[in-house]
Amino acid sequence: MRLSPFNRRRLERFKAHKRGWWSLWLFLVLFGVSLGAELIANDKPLALRYDGEWFFPVFKRYPETRFGGEFPLEANYRSPYIQGLIQAKGGELYWPPIPFSYDTINYDLRVPAPAPPSSVNWLGTDDQARDVLARVIYGFRLSVLFALALTLFSSLIGVFAGALQGYYGGWVDLLGQRFLEIWSGLPVLFLLIILSSFVQPNFWWLLGILLLFSWMSLVDVVRAEFLRGRNLEYVRAARALGMGNGAIMFRHILPNATISTLTFMPFILTTAIGSLTTLDFLGFGLPAGSPSLGELVAQGKANLQAPWLGISAFVVLALMLSLLVFIGEAVRDAFDPRK
Repeated sequence: MRLSPFNRRRLERFKAHKRGWWSLWLFLVLFGVSLGAELIANDKPLALRYDGEWFFPVFKRYPETRFGGEFPLEANYRSPYIQGLIQAKGGELYWPPIPFSYDTINYDLRVPAPAPPSSVNWLGTDDQARDVLARVIYGFRLSVLFALALTLFSSLIGVFAGALQGYYGGWVDLLGQRFLEIWSGLPVLFLLIILSSFVQPNFWWLLGILLLFSWMSLVDVVRAEFLRGRNLEYVRAARALGMGNGAIMFRHILPNATISTLTFMPFILTTAIGSLTTLDFLGFGLPAGSPSLGELVAQGKANLQAPWLGISAFVVLALMLSLLVFIGEAVRDAFDPRK
């Protein structure tokens, strides 16, 4: 796709912000690695050869009867019994670099859990003997996907609400602003804790709860753009030609308002990740056993004798949030109209 000269200058300004440019690439690489977490950290072999045939347990479930077992349940490839059946037919198992998933319990630890880093568990294990590195990889993916979904939905609602207030003004703007003042004055964290205590939270339930409050961050920005844009000459001309309000709002004014929206999105991402981590740390977040960075922080607090837990979670969170902040700064500079 060929960029216009104006957008090309924006891209050049973004590239000129070296810290933001390299942060974007590093974040994309880390996120791409986490998307393939099942190929990196899994308690199932990537492939195995049995009786001259090839099987791919990562992509398909096989009952243990397929390998000479007794039960029609999914094969436990870490079991010495299943491994013996496969090797008896001259088979081989090809494991991923980390032979543990985020919920795999290592029963072969030589010391009580949480176990320190070793050649088997590179970042050690948590207090339930689960591999920390595997949980970090899956937790990174879960946090980013949650933040992306929350940012997308909250941006849609925030842009729509700000557009209505800014374009129509008058009583619509007045009532909208009073509602925002009341809604933003509520103790958000306490309300989130109360709502989360009524049901067993999951990914979508938490997304809905946080969405109740996260959409407000963009309203004022979009509202200001529409208040400025509704009186411009081309908008008046479109109105004089009989164009509908919806077409004027979303075809003519909204493209200019999206510039300010884009500059806020990386910072909304950081807020979403911080909110999810906080709820998980307090025990009101994702269900128990989920690969949560906040839960790993809580384990580090509860197991001060195992510093690798808190350090691993802190480094991942600090790196993730720092990269997003640097990207946000570069986006803000690239779209700054003064430049």
